[in-house]
Amino acid sequence: MIEIGAQIDLSHPADRVWRAVTEPGLLARWFAEAEAVTGRPGRLLLYTAGLPGFDAAVDAEVADRREPELIALRCHEAGRHTLLTCAITRTAEGCRLSVRETLERGAWPVEQRVRREQCYQQALTGRLPAILDWLAFQQVDLRRDDLAATAVLPVTEVSGDRPAPAGRRRIALVAGLGGAVLATGLAAWALLPGEPQRGAAPDPLPLPTGASATPATSGPSRATPSARPTRTAPRSSARPGRTATAGPSRTPGPSPSAALRARYETVSTRVFGYTGEVVVDNRAGAAARGWAVVVTLPPGSSVSDVNGADWRQDGQSVVFTGPAVPPRRSQTIRFEVRDADPLSKAPAGCTVDDDPCAGL
Repeated sequence: MIEIGAQIDLSHPADRVWRAVTEPGLLARWFAEAEAVTGRPGRLLLYTAGLPGFDAAVDAEVADRREPELIALRCHEAGRHTLLTCAITRTAEGCRLSVRETLERGAWPVEQRVRREQCYQQALTGRLPAILDWLAFQQVDLRRDDLAATAVLPVTEVSGDRPAPAGRRRIALVAGLGGAVLATGLAAWALLPGEPQRGAAPDPLPLPTGASATPATSGPSRATPSARPTRTAPRSSARPGRTATAGPSRTPGPSPSAALRARYETVSTRVFGYTGEVVVDNRAGAAARGWAVVVTLPPGSSVSDVNGADWRQDGQSVVFTGPAVPPRRSQTIRFEVRDADPLSKAPAGCTVDDDPCAGL
């Protein structure tokens, strides 16, 4: 039995992820357009033609549905029959979404199977988190108890100085807050990323309307999309922990990691985070052991869903370690970053055994 799959840990509740997986309008935003087949309950057409690993549109029928935990579809595509299952498991941080597709009839060429699995993984780690972040803006609860103290602010009627009744004051406040949340949600929707592309790290997303990149002087200003956040301090050529004074140079020795180099790349972005990748190259003729890659994140950021290394996070520093890198080979580390700052699309720093990573 041939099976492919992908999964991601999400900091969103299961019911929100269920909506993104099952509602056609949301599904079209992060995977493919879907249309219910008229006169055939439980049947839908997924317009997957053109996606990597897909030959044509998929005719799907619901085989199992347990909201908000699982939905299974029997799929027919170009003479091939598969069972596609989306399982949602609650976790301490939110939930885990696992997508599995099992071949029941027909054949899957190896190359097509690999491309199809990559398509699922890119959709889960790229566009889906952005859609979920946007839904989170829409689902803000304006009836929380912590608004009670604010709701007593006086609101005077237009016709006189007599204060409005308490109920009317609360309605006015809720309406104002609702407009602010709606404006924030629309700004997040406008910042949704396009298709993930490999290559150099993209320019930061533009600031939402009304924000400025620097304090105003003679009048309000607006940040342009090409404006990059300035670094608070120039990068020093001296390595941490070493004194920049004259002294005897280090005596060359057989360091197993002396020939290690690393390069960083932002693989894909979303509204509140991105997918980062570090490739560690061993240029020596012997295996490199005991190496460590340290990635420094902005305050409030966190790492999850790490592939290719063991890791631990201590504040802003994330340390990646792993097995020995064979001679003249490389080790790839890929990780998800959730960042509270929508402008941040790359770490603040990256080193391998204290040497800076290329690409930052």
